[in-house]
Amino acid sequence: MSIRIEGAQVVLPDGIEETSVTLEEGRIAEIGSDARAETVLDARGQMLAPAMIDVHGDAFERQLMPRPNVFFPVDAAILDTDRQLAGNGIATAYHALTLSWEPGLRAVTAGRRFIETLHRLAPRLIAENRVQLRWETYAEDALPLIEEMLEGPLTPSLAFNDHLSMTMRGFEVPIQERAFEFSPAFVVADPDDPRMLGRIDTKAKRSGLDQGAFLDLMKRTWATRPEIPARIAAIAETARKHGAPMLSHDDTQHETRNYFRGIGARISEFPMSVDVAKAAKAAGDLVIFGAPNVMRGGSHIGSPGAAEMVEAGLCDILASDYFYPAMLAAVARLHHEKRAPLAQLWKLVTSGPATAMGLSDRGQIAQGLRADLILVDWPEAAQGPATPAVTRMFRSGRQVYVGQSA
Repeated sequence: MSIRIEGAQVVLPDGIEETSVTLEEGRIAEIGSDARAETVLDARGQMLAPAMIDVHGDAFERQLMPRPNVFFPVDAAILDTDRQLAGNGIATAYHALTLSWEPGLRAVTAGRRFIETLHRLAPRLIAENRVQLRWETYAEDALPLIEEMLEGPLTPSLAFNDHLSMTMRGFEVPIQERAFEFSPAFVVADPDDPRMLGRIDTKAKRSGLDQGAFLDLMKRTWATRPEIPARIAAIAETARKHGAPMLSHDDTQHETRNYFRGIGARISEFPMSVDVAKAAKAAGDLVIFGAPNVMRGGSHIGSPGAAEMVEAGLCDILASDYFYPAMLAAVARLHHEKRAPLAQLWKLVTSGPATAMGLSDRGQIAQGLRADLILVDWPEAAQGPATPAVTRMFRSGRQVYVGQSA
């Protein structure tokens, strides 16, 4: 069915203007044309924008385990997550699926179950549900699953995570200042220090182990540290062969970013210092920050403020991180604070993510591209940022979500 959307303020690559957009055969067929269409949609008073692309979202974990070690069926969790994505205008989502050495929610077996269920449910899903393989580099048993996914039809992204080294840093070292994980300057904490129990408490609960059992597992896993660089190099080579986007997570030092850039990871995800973000941009890397960081007015762990990074030109992409509504809300807050022109802000959640993930067929309203679009009710706000809401979403030209009353 061909659809012409009329009267909206349309977010185009170079600005925002009132014009018509015609969708046909899943693509954007015409912009600014009165060509005949089977359906004409009056969108006066609304904004028409590219549907959002989320490169890192792990809010689905709350559907899987809403309380510590209270698990729900994966089918129900994925279906509910998918509807949340649609309601928040996210047509393409990379689920940040942690593949860890820990048991429980983030175990490799749980990751495989999630992926298998995602594939089985694909015909019933509204959004294009993809996967970011959020690999904890100490999880050797994740390698077969990563290799399988890299050979699959929807190329995943691969994020290098090392929360074990983060946990094992010296007790006097702030999380944002820890040295590169494989540097001689990395200060290692004594795992038998009583303070370690406080660090691992949440992780132990998530894994389903008591603190003692978790600590023993952590010690055994940490003992494999000399093997990790070779493991990273090998899987990075496989990812490069398949053209998978690669990211490094929570970079704290230039040395960290240089190391991962050297293996082909050209995306810095949530850098933990301004200097690292500057160095990444200077080297031509892409930089991701969390939309909740913007929405809340700052990082909850003391990392750089994402709004300031946007204004300084040090942020290319905003991801939902742990809260899907944050992407649209972040654009609204940045607009209210006049951090950048609105059309430029939309790129943080559309064309910026598309470029990072190698998705050249979407992310802009341009003739010939896939018709992944959203209509947004964007009210005037008397005080503070507006609270926009998605009223419709189109995926490949099909209306897949309606969030307004008749």
